[in-house]
Amino acid sequence: MMKRKVIAALIPALLSITAANASEIYNKDGNKLDLQGKVNVSHQMSNDKANDGDMSYARLGFKGQTKISDELTGYGMWQYQYQLNNSEGSDAQNNNRTRLGFAGLKYANLGSLDYGRNYGLIYDVLGYADMLPKFGGDAAFSDGFLAGRSGGVATWRNQDFFGLVKGLSIAAQYQGKNERSATQTDALRRSNGEGYATSLQYSFDFGLSLVGAYANLDRTAAQNTALRGDGEKAELWAGGIKYDANQIYLASIYGETRNATPIPRGYANKATNFEAVAQYQFLNGFRPSLAYVSSRGQDVENIGSVDIYKYVSVGAYYYFNKNMNIYAEYKINLLQADNKLGLANDDISVVGLTYQF
Repeated sequence: MMKRKVIAALIPALLSITAANASEIYNKDGNKLDLQGKVNVSHQMSNDKANDGDMSYARLGFKGQTKISDELTGYGMWQYQYQLNNSEGSDAQNNNRTRLGFAGLKYANLGSLDYGRNYGLIYDVLGYADMLPKFGGDAAFSDGFLAGRSGGVATWRNQDFFGLVKGLSIAAQYQGKNERSATQTDALRRSNGEGYATSLQYSFDFGLSLVGAYANLDRTAAQNTALRGDGEKAELWAGGIKYDANQIYLASIYGETRNATPIPRGYANKATNFEAVAQYQFLNGFRPSLAYVSSRGQDVENIGSVDIYKYVSVGAYYYFNKNMNIYAEYKINLLQADNKLGLANDDISVVGLTYQF
């Protein structure tokens, strides 16, 4: 009987350890403020010097809300990342950055509307597979045509379809033009023209969820004159399925892009992305992970079809509790040594320790 009581107490904590953590610092009279933090210390090992060495970072942020009336609520969120592998004299190019920062209003069953730096709606799909200990999420690059974190976006979300259909969520998003300065790192890749995205998701009450998303944006003049990828529009669509219940996590996504997936000297005219991940949460805190991730470019100038990334990931977490875990992962790179894009084909291994609140 005692063992069953212990297991019953442990299950909720173990099944929630992958969720975002937050520490409540204020909650009174309809005003609430949570503090979020994370320190991730890790070391990667690879023959590829760009992926070898200390990769540690820390994140700090907050999210809050204020009750304006019985049906209207205001909210906001901000998150910043600090690279711990910088020297104290590297302030000019230290790669510290704002990840998220937005504010908005939510009105009853009409949903929420916010503006700022937020996740693009294509990530509603890509996030299903972005669950690996260290790697993964390759298609969800930031400032990349609403595939990942993006600046200057207005996002409307509605859960349970205006209160009429439980489990059905819809969203729409608009992004204004962001043309980065040529002096900024990856200016070409991190620019975008005006555009929009939509997503639709349905979650069943037994752990199964389905999602689809679509985005269409203008490209900048500089992007249209790059050596590779010459379409005036960037177009992305993706669909995904996941099962998250009974300590099992299974997910798979598939998507296609037009003039939106970055490659050396421009963009792939077309790319197909596929990811699959399987994990199991043991009640002792151990969580093994197995995944396959790939993207294949098509109609690439002077090349034709070519793999952009392709690998198998084998890894695991061990959670001491919801705030502390250790992890290890091995990325088996399946790119050919003589791939026509000249991309690194070395394997990468990583070990790390995370504290979060």
